[in-house]
Amino acid sequence: MVPSCPRALFLLLLLLACPESRASQNCLNKQQLLTAIRQLQQLLKGQETRFAEGIRHMKSRLAALQNSVNRVGPDAPPVSCPALNAPLDGRKFGSKYLVDHEVHFTCNPGFRLVGPSSVVCLPNGTWTGEQPRCKDIDECASPQHVCPRGTLCINTGGGFQCVSPECPEGSGNVSYVKTSPFQCERNPCPMDSRPCRHLPKTISFHYLSLPSNLKTPITLFRMATASAPGRPGPNSLRFGIVGGNSRGHFVMQRSDRQTGELILVQTLEGPQTLEVDVDMSEYLDRSFQANHVSKVTIFVSPYDF
Repeated sequence: MVPSCPRALFLLLLLLACPESRASQNCLNKQQLLTAIRQLQQLLKGQETRFAEGIRHMKSRLAALQNSVNRVGPDAPPVSCPALNAPLDGRKFGSKYLVDHEVHFTCNPGFRLVGPSSVVCLPNGTWTGEQPRCKDIDECASPQHVCPRGTLCINTGGGFQCVSPECPEGSGNVSYVKTSPFQCERNPCPMDSRPCRHLPKTISFHYLSLPSNLKTPITLFRMATASAPGRPGPNSLRFGIVGGNSRGHFVMQRSDRQTGELILVQTLEGPQTLEVDVDMSEYLDRSFQANHVSKVTIFVSPYDF
C-alpha cells in the first residue's frame, strides 16, 4: 500500500533535517531510512502514472477536437454586393461592399441625380436600390429667363450658353434680312452686281454641344441642297471650310451627290468654344448659281459624357 503523501513528505523532511551525527536521538536508523526511501519511490511512481494518464487523456481529447474541426466545411466567405461605379458626370463615396455598408452618390454642377442618393448592401448580396445616373439639367427649359433679353438660350452639357445670331451689316447694295432666329437671307441683288451674287445667299447659325474627349472621327453636321418646286436644281455642289477658329480640327467632305458632312478629326478637350464656317456652292452646267454658309459654333463640355 502506497503511504499517504503528507507522511512520506514528513519523513523526507525529517531525513534532510537530521544532522550527520548518528548520536542524535531524532535521526532515523538505516532501516527507517530505507523504508522512507521506498515509500517515496512508490509515491513518485504513482504520481508519474497518474500524470502520464492525464497526458494521454488530454492528447485523446485534442485529437477528437481536431477531427471534429476537420469534418466541418471551410468558412463561408463574407456576403458582399456587386461593385458600383461613380455615375457619369458624378461622384461616388464609399468603397466597401459588405453587408450593411453604404455607398453615396452626387452629381457635378449642372446635372441632377436620377435614382437613390444612397444604397445599402443587404444580407442577400443585393443593394437596396438601382445605381443612379446623372442627367443634364436643361436650364433653357426653365420657366425663369436665364439669358438676357434679345439672346437665345442653348443648353450644353452641364450648363448653358446665351447666343445672339446677327446678320451681316449691309454694305453698298448688299443687305441681309433675318428670316428666322437662326437664319439670314440676302436681299435680291441688282442685275449688274456680280460681287453681290457671289456673297452668301443664306447664312444659317448652328450650335452644337459636345463632351470632352469624344472619339473621332465623327460626323457633326450635314449640309444639303433642295430645289424649289418647278425649278431645276444645281447639278454640281462644292463644299468647303471658309472660316472660323477650328485650327484643323475639322474636315468637310461630300457624303453623296447633294450632301456634305462636317467631320471632327481631332479629339477636343473642354471647356472650350470652337467656330467653323462651312460653305456650299451651287453650280448649274458649270455656271455658279449661289452659295450658302453655315456658321457652326461648338461648345465643348468639361465633362466626358
